[in-house]
Amino acid sequence: MTLLGWSSVPLFIAHFSHDLDVWTSNGWRYAFSALLWAPVLIVVHARRRAPAGLWTNSIVPAVVNALGQAAFAWSFYNIDPATATFGLRMQIVFVAIGAYLLFPSERAVLRRPQAWAGIALVLGGIAGTLFMANRNNLPTDVAGTTASYAFGVMLALIAGLLFAAYGLSVRKFMHGYHPVTAFAAISQYTSLILVGLMLALARDPKSGAPDFGLHAFGLGAGPFALLLLSAVIGIALGHVFYYISIARLGVAVSSGVIQLQPFCVAIAQLLIFNKPLTTGQWVFGSLAVVGATLLLHTQWSVSRSAARLGR
Repeated sequence: MTLLGWSSVPLFIAHFSHDLDVWTSNGWRYAFSALLWAPVLIVVHARRRAPAGLWTNSIVPAVVNALGQAAFAWSFYNIDPATATFGLRMQIVFVAIGAYLLFPSERAVLRRPQAWAGIALVLGGIAGTLFMANRNNLPTDVAGTTASYAFGVMLALIAGLLFAAYGLSVRKFMHGYHPVTAFAAISQYTSLILVGLMLALARDPKSGAPDFGLHAFGLGAGPFALLLLSAVIGIALGHVFYYISIARLGVAVSSGVIQLQPFCVAIAQLLIFNKPLTTGQWVFGSLAVVGATLLLHTQWSVSRSAARLGR
């Protein structure tokens, strides 16, 4: 369910990119998601069970998350969803390097040759996927534009870096908090930042005039409800399902399943938007996912060995 929910997000964003600017799309989706998560915090505070330092420690992860979400959504305004999602596999390389720098217990991962083989496959696979992309798959208003494609690729890679930083910051600052409570608090801050960006930067797509994101109401009741539904599926429920899967399956298995996201997006992109990936993209994209899975397996193996020694 997490895989399906998170695979739908790029498609939703691409669908609305012709009618909403990126700031409006993000602002409304995260405002609604924060509203859905607010009852968790209300109950926690009402029962006087709010953990000490929750709001202070949530600031850094929320800021990094908001910036990552902005780059993530913006990338789909410049390149097709599947190519951008393959580019996001760089996240796992950034996570491995960041964990090496921040957490001494993680340094054994990069001492194993399998980890470097995984990193090499990810780097080579992503480079090939981006190089072999079909420029006709770009959004209509920028189709065939080299500058826009390069900008979209840069945004996807930056999003991968920021999402890696987000995961690392959650581990560093939110250790000991219940994950649902932690994410609920982070989502409130993330929403405040993204709504603030919407109020400051949102423009009417037709006139270009500032409108504070109000042009979303011009979508009509049905499409606007679909926009809010995308927040429920991709943000609110997606994270709930992910926490449940981690609790029952562990991080390695859950993260491994999520590596299938680019393939799900690519298939859906073909069926919905009639934008197929090139053969080269499928080949190199598969290499990137194999590399990511190998790196995840190495992390799991190191953690398992450390647990055995701890016993």
